Amino acid sequence: MKPTSRVQEILSAYEGESRDTRENLARILMHGRLGGTGRLVILPVDQGFEHGPARSFAPNPDAYDPHYHYRLAIDAGLSAYAAPLGMLEAGVDTFGDKIPTILKMNSANSLNRAKEAPDQAVTGSVEDALRLGCAAVGFTIYPGSDAAYGMFEEIRDIAREAKKMGLAVVVWSYPRGGNLSTEGETAIDIIAYAAHMACLLGANVVKVKLPTAHLELPAAKKVYEAQKVDISTLAARVRHVVESCFGGRRLVVFSGGSSKDLDSLYEEARAIRDGGGTGSIIGRNTFQRPREEALKMLDTIIGIYQG
Repeated sequence: MKPTSRVQEILSAYEGESRDTRENLARILMHGRLGGTGRLVILPVDQGFEHGPARSFAPNPDAYDPHYHYRLAIDAGLSAYAAPLGMLEAGVDTFGDKIPTILKMNSANSLNRAKEAPDQAVTGSVEDALRLGCAAVGFTIYPGSDAAYGMFEEIRDIAREAKKMGLAVVVWSYPRGGNLSTEGETAIDIIAYAAHMACLLGANVVKVKLPTAHLELPAAKKVYEAQKVDISTLAARVRHVVESCFGGRRLVVFSGGSSKDLDSLYEEARAIRDGGGTGSIIGRNTFQRPREEALKMLDTIIGIYQG
């Protein structure tokens, strides 16, 4: 399918990337009900690794089955499906050609101690992504962690290999660890900083959490106040994060976060849309709901992004 003018405009910002990498970005941008609009809604299912199976799937036991997530993403008309190696392998022969996939290449787990130096283990490879027919690889970094520099070096090498093979690179940039307070993990200055670092590391698509109006760093707070950076509303904060991603030249999707009510999810989607964000990447708030409820929710969110 030929990319729309909007998608061609987006791809033109990715100077220096190979034709194959841009084609894989186009695969994601042109797929599903939002195909061609420049917006994305992605289903990520890595929570079983992060939080354990019961905490992730017991609220909706159908979700223990990897096929469930493929079907849900396909039937909802989503842009892509992201998961760790085993989840993708368990359904690739049946569903792999029906939706673009993203191999989540590193993971943490709640059994491990993670305070000042949270980290993740690399659990997949670029070779795995190619074997599974993925459009992209995904990788988490923890800006602020005492282990962050090692993670930066890992994504440097993985991104180089992935792009050499024509894959796109999605970076989950989640500040935590070090001296960051819990409130600081979603502070606007920290989220914008984390998003910018992901771009500097070569991310084609950046994933961050939605920012609050809290300002964590005293030096940053002085600048925000002196320059009168508008962070008064969620849409304004989204706009600032997008601006921090090379002036909007990189795709930025925002996490759905922990379970919440539908009205909150819809308000967040409207703020992302109005702030110029690319879209949503919603895991637990999708697959922990019964299938029909999840499909209805995703239909509404896609409608919000369609305007």
